[in-house]
Amino acid sequence: MQHHGIDINVKHIPALNPGFVPLSAYNRAYAKLATQPFAIAIERENGQVFTLETKIIGDGKHNDADNAYAERMVKLLLWAIGGFRITVCGSDSIAAHIKEQYSPTGKRAFDNAFMARVYERDFEVNSLPYGQRPQTHEVTTALKRDLSGCRIGFDAGGSDRKVSAVVDGEAIYSEEVVWHPKITADPMYHFNGIVDAMKTAASKMPRVDAIGVSSAGIYVANRTAVASLFLKVEPDDFERVVKDIYINAAKEIGDVPLVVANDGDVTALAGAMGLGENNVLGIAMGTSLAAGYIDGNGNITGRLNELAFAPVDGQDNAFEDEWSGDIGCGVKCMSQDGVALLCPAAGIELPADATPAEKLTFVQNLMKDDDARAAAIFDSIGVYLGHALALWRTIYPMRHVLLLGRVMSGKGGDIVIEKARQVLKDDYPEIADLNLLLPDEKTRRVGQSAAAAALPSIG
Repeated sequence: MQHHGIDINVKHIPALNPGFVPLSAYNRAYAKLATQPFAIAIERENGQVFTLETKIIGDGKHNDADNAYAERMVKLLLWAIGGFRITVCGSDSIAAHIKEQYSPTGKRAFDNAFMARVYERDFEVNSLPYGQRPQTHEVTTALKRDLSGCRIGFDAGGSDRKVSAVVDGEAIYSEEVVWHPKITADPMYHFNGIVDAMKTAASKMPRVDAIGVSSAGIYVANRTAVASLFLKVEPDDFERVVKDIYINAAKEIGDVPLVVANDGDVTALAGAMGLGENNVLGIAMGTSLAAGYIDGNGNITGRLNELAFAPVDGQDNAFEDEWSGDIGCGVKCMSQDGVALLCPAAGIELPADATPAEKLTFVQNLMKDDDARAAAIFDSIGVYLGHALALWRTIYPMRHVLLLGRVMSGKGGDIVIEKARQVLKDDYPEIADLNLLLPDEKTRRVGQSAAAAALPSIG
C-alpha cells in the first residue's frame, strides 16, 4: 500500500473496507524517512500548551507527504487536546499550508469556527523556528477519589438525568429521571431539572460539601462551550442561561466546590476507580465515539477528547462526516454509523427508514444468530480500533482501554475486542500489552453519577 508516495506495510486491513489507510501505519512509515526536527504546539485556555515533538522529511521532494502528515496531526491535536492557537515549528511552508487549510475560507473552516466558539477566541495558526517551540504546559485536575464528606454527583444524559447523594464514599441515595433536553428550547427546563435533581440529593444529606457534574459536551472552567444537550436552545438563551448553567445551579445549593467534566472523562474515572488503576482511556462506541482519559497521576486533563472527529483513515475517498465535512473521522468507523456504512459491503440490506440505532440493533440481531455477514462487520470495526489505538497512543500514554457503548454489546463486541488485540499484536507489537477490557461488575457499580461526585476536592 502507498499513501502520498510512502510505502505502508500492515498485516491487517478491514475486509469490508480494503482501501482503508491506517494513519497510525502511515505515520510510522513516514517517520522512517523523516530526519528534520519539527513540532506542533496547540494552546488552549489559561495558557495551557501541548507540544507534539516529531520530525518531517523536509527535503523538498516529499512536500505532499510532509503537508499531509502535518495537517492530519494538527487535526488530531485539535480534537484530542483542543485549542485556539496552532504554532507550527520548523517549517514556514508547512505553516503556510496549515494556515490556508484552517482559515475561515479554507478546507477546514469548520474547525476554525468551532474552536473559536469553544474558546471564545479567534483561531490562529502561527509559525516559529523549531528552536523557539513552546514547551508543554498542562494543568490537570487532581482527583483524590476518597469521596469523603457529603457530595452530590450529577450525570446529565440525553434521555435521562441521574443524581447521587454520596456520604463518605457510599451512595446513600440515587435516582434516575427521564427528561428530554435535546428537543427542548426553553433553557429554564434544563436549569430547573438540574436544580431539582441537586436539591433532591441535598435533602438526603445533613449538608453539601461539594458538587461534581458529568455532562455530555465541552466544558471550559465549568462553563458550557458546546453541548448537544442544549441543541434546541436559541443562541441568546444559550449565552444568557446555558453558558453558566451548572455554576448557577450549584449556587442554588450553596457556596461549595464545583467541578464540571465531560461525560467521557467521568466514564474513564469510573473505570479507573473500578480498576484501581490510572492511565485509563475510556472509549464509548455508540451513537458517536466518545472518549475520556485519566492520566498517570489519576487526574483528568481538561482536554477535549472528542475522538469522534479526529482522523483515523487516510484514504482519499474515506467516509465523510456530514457535520464537519471532513473524511476518515473515527465516528464513521467506530460507532453505530460505522456499522451501517459497512452493511452494503457485507451484503446486508437494512430496513428502509430505520434510525441509526435501529440499524445497529438489526445487525446485532443477525449476530445473535452467528450471521457471517454481521461477524464481518464487527471484525472490520476491530481492525479500525486496533489501528486507531496505535494512533491515539501518540497523544495518550494509556495502559488500559475501557471499551463501552452499544456497538460493544453482545457477540459483536467480543469480535471487536479480540480483533483489535490481534491487530496490536501483529502490527504494533511494541504496544501489544495494552489492556483492552469491557467494564466488569465492579466498574459498573461505581456508576457515572457517583463517580462525578469524586471530581471536586474539599480539602
